[in-house]
Amino acid sequence: MGDNTSGQDSLLVHDVEQYLERHASKGMLRFLTCGSVDDGKSTLIGRLLYESKLVFEDQLSALETDSRKVGTQGEGLDFALLVDGLAAEREQGITIDVAYRYFTTDRRKFVVADTPGHEQYTRNMVTGASTADLAVILVDARKGVLTQTRRHSYLVALLGIRHVVLAVNKLDLVDYSREVFEEISREYTEFAQRIGIAEVVAIPMSAYRGDNLTERSTNTPWYDGPTLLDHLETVPVDDDRRAGPFRMPVQWVNRPDLDFRGFAGQIVGGTVRPGDRLRVLPGGRESTVDRIVTMDGDLGEAVDGQSVTITLADEIDVSRGDVLTAADAPPGVADQFEAHVVWMGEDDMLPERPYLCRVGTMTVQARITRPKYKINVNTLEHTATNTLALNEIGVCNLSFDRPVPFDAYDANRDMGGFVLIDRMTGTTVGAGMIAHSLRRSDNIHWQAVDVDAGARSALKGHEPQILWFTGLSGSGKSTIANELERRLHALGCHTYLLDGDNVRHGLNRDLGFTEADRVENVRRVTEVARLMADAGLIVLASFISPFRAERDAARELIGADRFCEVFVDTPLEVAEERDPKGLYKKARRGDLVNFTGVDSPYEAPENPELRIDTTVTSPVDAGTLIVEFLRGRGVLA
Repeated sequence: MGDNTSGQDSLLVHDVEQYLERHASKGMLRFLTCGSVDDGKSTLIGRLLYESKLVFEDQLSALETDSRKVGTQGEGLDFALLVDGLAAEREQGITIDVAYRYFTTDRRKFVVADTPGHEQYTRNMVTGASTADLAVILVDARKGVLTQTRRHSYLVALLGIRHVVLAVNKLDLVDYSREVFEEISREYTEFAQRIGIAEVVAIPMSAYRGDNLTERSTNTPWYDGPTLLDHLETVPVDDDRRAGPFRMPVQWVNRPDLDFRGFAGQIVGGTVRPGDRLRVLPGGRESTVDRIVTMDGDLGEAVDGQSVTITLADEIDVSRGDVLTAADAPPGVADQFEAHVVWMGEDDMLPERPYLCRVGTMTVQARITRPKYKINVNTLEHTATNTLALNEIGVCNLSFDRPVPFDAYDANRDMGGFVLIDRMTGTTVGAGMIAHSLRRSDNIHWQAVDVDAGARSALKGHEPQILWFTGLSGSGKSTIANELERRLHALGCHTYLLDGDNVRHGLNRDLGFTEADRVENVRRVTEVARLMADAGLIVLASFISPFRAERDAARELIGADRFCEVFVDTPLEVAEERDPKGLYKKARRGDLVNFTGVDSPYEAPENPELRIDTTVTSPVDAGTLIVEFLRGRGVLA
């Protein structure tokens, strides 16, 4: 490795342009290091940078100082400190966040991700693995294959990484034992084959001492395989995506003037040339490529990984989130899928809770309709489950609110991968890999009807509306809703009152009061209320509906023009004093768990259309207020 670096330095000194040209033409390998805690991942990367002579003098001086202060190697250099950049990482001697480092040799450029070993940071490891071509799985020779080794290996296989290096590290601490190395290699290879990793290159090493990192070690004369750097420089990077059909999610519609309209994005599969026939999905319109535009001029060809702007021969509608695809080999389009999901949220996943889903450049609303099972990464056993907790991996059915173009993840990682985002906090709570669309998604279609919602409303003489009453138990929701329905009925309106207690006698009799059951309770009621509004009714839905996310999802599904949130605002102490059903007393005694306001939260509306303070407003006055609101909105004549 020293000779290679010297060659680069000499060329850099004598011919900068030739050096830059050679550098630009090198291939790129993205790889990550992963495994269990304290197996030497950061040390390996730090030593690799050091041996490659890619540590500047000021960095080396800082490393010497830090090694004396917080190092773990006595008087020696602690190479892990070159990578562990966070203060907390240095103080605790662990990797918390993903650390990316760049280096280059004469043969290839590299981006390496050092990922955490602790189970609680599995989500960080998934982030680092999402773009990697190769994984270096480290195993401490003293400990062998551990649970976290299997967990990370399973994720590597799941995320489609096909090249794996088994780095049996700290071999110096077992006297460079060939028997130890071969036993660990055998055990790991058997597990790797079970999870679909076909080829594993096992290398005995000591990251701290540099054995078999950049040069063959005299301490392992029995090993005749490549050094780690030799393998990284020569391993073939998969060209499957380049050989596959063309795919480009549209990131931006470029319209600098009236004469130019191009579609910008990064190509995530295949090759494109002027004259190629493309299909725009999910719409389905077709056209041919007119130009491939870049800052450096037009191209005659563009390939996977390049960011370009494509102009089309025809004026067709293309928007951000659409995908330009090969017309003769388009991806699927569906709104329901089976997928592997890695849960990253601190709170458990809730079936039917609406999450935002980012797939390609499109953001849609998604629900995990049914977790099928979760996977024990140690035994690969499938266990039935209704939810997923932090760092758990499961196979789930998902439903999107609109059709999206997709390829199965194992065919194209960019077209088959997605992330789930909490609607309220904006945090990423899950990552997923699409296995296939569900057959029912392809076989169920909307049936056209001649009598629509407008015709039904005209017959009834008023507009449809859903009044969603929300508030604590005992706030007066049902009393106000009943008073309002009585008035609307007297006015000749067609109404229906959906009451929280009443629907649990039939439609929702199978649901309890867990957080997941409450989400499903509101989902079902929302669908029923939507159908009733489509029939032309004024629907009064009276439910505690404690979670803001579900109420917001109901508004989006039904439509803001047909939805009115009525916040029946009553302080907890007042509602508890009323306690018409004796539920608060039961909850305080511990006889009733997950009761809203006592041991389960209530998320008050932030911007309701109507707020009724029942400490100053009677049910009769509230009814008058709501009728006037409906007149003002044009619901009533």
